[in-house]
Amino acid sequence: MRSCITLILVLLGLAGSWLNAQSNWAALPNIVIIYSDDLGFGDLSSYNAKAAYQTPRLDRMAKEGIRFTDAHSPSTICSPSRYGLFSGQQVCRTGRGTRAFEGPGGPSYIKPGELTIGEMLRKKGYRTGVFGKWHVGLTWYDKEGRKLGGGFKNSSLIDYEKSCPLEDGPNRRGFDESFVTPNCPTTDPLYVYIENGNVVTPASQRHKRDRLPNPGGKWRWDNDEGWMAPGYEFVNADLLFHDKTLDFIERHRKEHSDKPFFAVFSTQISHAPVLPAKEFNGRTKGGPRGDFIYELDSLTGRLLDAVKRMGIDDNTLVIFTSDNGPETLHTIWMREDHKHDAAGGWRGMKRDGWEGGHRVPFIARWPGRITEGQVSDQLINTTDIFATLASIVGYQLAENDAVDSFDMLPALLGKAAKPIRPHMITQSFRGEYQLRVGHWKYLAHKGSGGNNYTRPNMAKYALPETESDAIGQLFNLDKDPGETTNLFFTQAAKRKEMQALLKTVSGTDGRTAPRRRVPLGLN
Repeated sequence: MRSCITLILVLLGLAGSWLNAQSNWAALPNIVIIYSDDLGFGDLSSYNAKAAYQTPRLDRMAKEGIRFTDAHSPSTICSPSRYGLFSGQQVCRTGRGTRAFEGPGGPSYIKPGELTIGEMLRKKGYRTGVFGKWHVGLTWYDKEGRKLGGGFKNSSLIDYEKSCPLEDGPNRRGFDESFVTPNCPTTDPLYVYIENGNVVTPASQRHKRDRLPNPGGKWRWDNDEGWMAPGYEFVNADLLFHDKTLDFIERHRKEHSDKPFFAVFSTQISHAPVLPAKEFNGRTKGGPRGDFIYELDSLTGRLLDAVKRMGIDDNTLVIFTSDNGPETLHTIWMREDHKHDAAGGWRGMKRDGWEGGHRVPFIARWPGRITEGQVSDQLINTTDIFATLASIVGYQLAENDAVDSFDMLPALLGKAAKPIRPHMITQSFRGEYQLRVGHWKYLAHKGSGGNNYTRPNMAKYALPETESDAIGQLFNLDKDPGETTNLFFTQAAKRKEMQALLKTVSGTDGRTAPRRRVPLGLN
């Protein structure tokens, strides 16, 4: 009799734990991140009143939520920034240089055992998925079992049976489901799809760029030739990634409706080459790139509409942002052909340490939680998404987790009367540092940190150097948002103060996030 009573109590305890888990999961929001590529601060009409085209769905998303005007990518190129999204950390914490992977480049920036945003949410009961561009490095092997280095030539040496399932693919880094490309989907071979850690169809054909359409006569630029899988999509890449994201959400609602979901739609718009899908050709007055961004706007709208159609709109947080500023030639051509400034008036563009290289759009929408129509000047970085979501779901971050991530939940909810971030670092193309403290900005390098402004097509955007002997640059963005007057010598005390701080927060052992973070929670 006693054993029966004990069994009943155990079963009741298990049932109680299960019901409690269901209750907790039901209270947690679904989360969608839409991560755009090379989209500049001035590329949405809600950020740029003089834009050459309109982005109505993203503008509407901003009106229904919050739009940040001082938001930044961790790096001025894609791979390090994507590491920042998934890890909540600057790429300098890896001890490796900033680079964009090509061919079978790897290993992953994300180390084994390192907490990712996907794994963090999975620990709180979420089903997680990522769809589109991965591009944080992958490990591949040849037929002899040797690891392959980066570059295009090694693509032909991959042994897919020995390499798959990929040891550092998304499914080994916190995601339950994934459908991704290893690199820039339409720019850098290896052109293959990786589904749940396995290559769907190996690369067995040579891609030739002249097979692609050439809108505007030049926008096919930066499409490298190399090995590809038969049937690989170039023009319809983002339609495919959108459909995979939507399929994950729809199946989740049917098969796991008792749990929340986390989905990353990692689009490649508006990276080169510019290849809008057929249905978007000629839809704007902004040329092929305007059409391309209109496609991104429309796909965002389709996801938002689907969430509403499923009846989960009020319990779904959607975040939209970009991995860095606009590509150089894109910025130049849009200025010349359409009087459109993709950098939104800021100095610099992709790869540069100046604002145009890393100041990006950042919009969040969560009906009933985020008050409509907010515009925030809070300093925020893509890395902050990690700690903010941890705060929302009640996950206690360890000291060595997401060491560059600040909890921006009070800012999202309109309850932050003061700046949350006391400082922020970013890294340029060469890995050099930029440091923000309030309206002060210090660049620990000369020049752009990325692009060569002595080249003929860039020279027109070069500004006179006011302190040619200085080893760095100091600007007051409040008085000089264009970063035109270097105060390196005239404000020596401020410069030394920022140099000392940078020395503390940079490098493999540094951190910018506070210690002993406690999740605030929605209440």
